[in-house]
Amino acid sequence: MPLDPKFIGRTYPPTAPYEVGREKIREFADAIGDANPAYRDPEAARKLGHPDVIAPVTFPIVVSMTAAEQIVMDPELGLDYSRVVHADQRFAYARPVRAGDRLVAVVTVENIKSMAGNDIITTRADIATEDGEHVVTAHSTLAARGTAAEGEA
Repeated sequence: MPLDPKFIGRTYPPTAPYEVGREKIREFADAIGDANPAYRDPEAARKLGHPDVIAPVTFPIVVSMTAAEQIVMDPELGLDYSRVVHADQRFAYARPVRAGDRLVAVVTVENIKSMAGNDIITTRADIATEDGEHVVTAHSTLAARGTAAEGEA
């Protein structure tokens, strides 16, 4: 059954704060194979003008995925996650994510459409410090394969 476009514009509650630690940043950098010293060495980060180590640009996926679970698991939406493919991800930064940040995310459904028998859902996660300083916006597109065609019988 196709996803209901009435969900467009729905915003979900903020996530619990996620404390960004140096070790989590290092582990993430290791996982993606990025040896940039600014992700590991506070002194290297300070030489670049940062108060502490910074995270790789894709690190906010850790925070945005938690927020997106609210959409994906919303029983009213009826998204069959077993049919979902992650189609697109991008980040728009106000500043880098830094060790010591306590980040919260508010996620919104930006668009729902059907294309070639698939449901396409686009979300936006506004990620900020718990004090309200905007850090990054994560845009994500998910495709639920074959679900739109089921409702067209």
